[in-house]
Amino acid sequence: MLGLAAAIGALLFFAWLTNEVLAGETAHFDAVTRDFIHQFASPTLTATMRGISFVGSSLFLTTASIAMFLWFMSRHWRRDAYLFGLTMLGAGMLNTTLKLTFKRPRPVPFFNLLAPESFSFPSGHSLASFCFFGALATILVTRIHNRKIHLIVWTVSAVMVFLIGLSRIYLGVHYTTDVLAGFTAALIWVLTVSFVEKRIAGFRSRRSPSRQEEA
Repeated sequence: MLGLAAAIGALLFFAWLTNEVLAGETAHFDAVTRDFIHQFASPTLTATMRGISFVGSSLFLTTASIAMFLWFMSRHWRRDAYLFGLTMLGAGMLNTTLKLTFKRPRPVPFFNLLAPESFSFPSGHSLASFCFFGALATILVTRIHNRKIHLIVWTVSAVMVFLIGLSRIYLGVHYTTDVLAGFTAALIWVLTVSFVEKRIAGFRSRRSPSRQEEA
């Protein structure tokens, strides 16, 4: 129920943010935050941010998702593998649908970079990386019974997601609100998948005893 409440809260925030973006109310916030982050630009930081941004790219995450799916299957974690695959496939479809729905133009990138051909809202890197690292962390902490490792896994995952979102703003290929929308949409999707999966698992567990009694 807490997960469902969080999903509803995230959905309400996403609806509010979308309305503010479409009404042009976030223009000042986007400009101020982009300029603030850009003031720290340096050749070394730019190279680092481009590398971090690549980790959130479709090429990297697709390859990594396939690799993780096969690894889960090799360890006979089939349920986890299917849920992970569903989460990432859904993330891709959600990202495309939202971009085509809102059709927000891209900002002018920094560092003479070419703007991606896709629309800006939400940030696909932010959405997909949140789903990838969030789902991966969830699976690992349920399989590894060590609190210290849990803390490390969640910390690394959160830092990676944050840095990928930050890199998109730093490079100028996204507005700050695009990144926030990507994170929020991903949170809604991950919580929805988790809620539905738990409901199905609960339904199956209730049916199993009744089948045994009939037998």
